[in-house]
Amino acid sequence: MKNDVPRVVITGMGVMSPLGESVEDYWDGLVNGRSGISEMTLVDPSGFPCKISGEVSGFDPVQYIDKRDARRMARFSQLAVAAAGVAIEDSGLDMSKEDVERIGVVMGNGNGGFPTTDDQARVMVKRGGMKISPFFIPMVLPNMAAANVSRIYGVKGYTNTVVTACAAGTQAIGEAAVVIQRGVSDVVVSGGCEAGICELGLGGFNVIKALSRYTENPANASRPFDSHRDGFVPAEGAGILVMESLEHAVNRGANILAEFVGYGVSSDAFHAVQPEEDGSGAARAIRWALEDADLQPQDISYINAHGTSTPINDRVETLAIKKAFGEYAYKVPISSSKSMIGHALGGAGALEAIASIKTIESGMIHPTINLETPDPDCDLDYVPNEAREANVDAVLSNNFGFGGQNACAIFRRFEE
Repeated sequence: MKNDVPRVVITGMGVMSPLGESVEDYWDGLVNGRSGISEMTLVDPSGFPCKISGEVSGFDPVQYIDKRDARRMARFSQLAVAAAGVAIEDSGLDMSKEDVERIGVVMGNGNGGFPTTDDQARVMVKRGGMKISPFFIPMVLPNMAAANVSRIYGVKGYTNTVVTACAAGTQAIGEAAVVIQRGVSDVVVSGGCEAGICELGLGGFNVIKALSRYTENPANASRPFDSHRDGFVPAEGAGILVMESLEHAVNRGANILAEFVGYGVSSDAFHAVQPEEDGSGAARAIRWALEDADLQPQDISYINAHGTSTPINDRVETLAIKKAFGEYAYKVPISSSKSMIGHALGGAGALEAIASIKTIESGMIHPTINLETPDPDCDLDYVPNEAREANVDAVLSNNFGFGGQNACAIFRRFEE
């Protein structure tokens, strides 16, 4: 990082995930190799090959949000607002004592209220367009997660939404850091969210053969880097970070969890849904994140992989790591959170950022579960099936999305 820009630190975290609604439950599930994937309940999947998902089971928005407000939000917004409340409480921020014009929101999201669109389209076909809910438009717009976090918590500063498919959560966190480094905000509530499990989404992803068709134990379906992987498992969730300038965090006596030190974004400019075959697009994002952090590959203690469990992605990500890291690629431990929670699309990067920070904090690297038959093309150290103790100082988190959108972030142990 350059010496003339503010350092950016993380002071609070919140999750709504298939492994629980607290950071503690989420991390406990990951480090113990527990899967949050089960039979799909949010929609009847009987007409589709994929019948499993990672759901935030039992989520009740009124535990976090006023009932009237909750009814007027799509589920992706509900998850984001709930996780943001947990993160703000964790950070110790007291909005009554803060200049809320210096607090921002940057959120990543893939498609907004997809299930609400599905539902209201059915209303229109059956009953006519004038029977659509008057809340339809403000429910489904992708920016409404950020807007609702801003409104409910009284945050009046810089606000933005990043919509870059599966890279959105990571890119939102990176953009939040840039906003702080530019001096626009002292604090940014940032992360990603997604709740897109519906018939329309299932149909769309199934017809392009992106989803797993595994029909046995759902917990075994997501198999990143395994020879028998057959597609990603759809999931939902939200991960939120409270990010601050170091000066602001120190002045208010905040507990600093980690430091954000590097961020890289690139485009494959190759294909609508497939990654660049030699991994060079993703490798650029990795290299640029390292350059932004002023780190060498050998400084990275662990990589939280995109690791979707799709045949192409896992092979290409392996190539990208090799291109960016050289021979050190064979020495750095790597694992995929998606092996346990599935793929939360725009929410994935933020959930994985929290896993990355917990790795630094705990000195434990969570496993890639279900890695039983290694793919010869995926020949790196993916920490198979069992967690590993390690002294972790810096973590690279990768996320790569449809359209060739690549985003990588680096978190480091905080040192004064």
